[in-house]
Amino acid sequence: MADKIKVTLKRSVSGSTKDQRATVAALGLKRRGRSRILPNSDATKGAIRKVSHLLTWEEIEQ
Repeated sequence: MADKIKVTLKRSVSGSTKDQRATVAALGLKRRGRSRILPNSDATKGAIRKVSHLLTWEEIEQ
């Protein structure tokens, strides 16, 4: 299992619900094309699953 997850916002949050926008903000993503490296935890995976149609993600070793 990888230590970290790299998350990239691929689609705009325009037209998304307030809940989805809040989830993207909680992941630390502000603009399309930006990436964040986050811990590989159940909370992070749940947030990614909630807005998976807006994101791409990959597990990385660090």
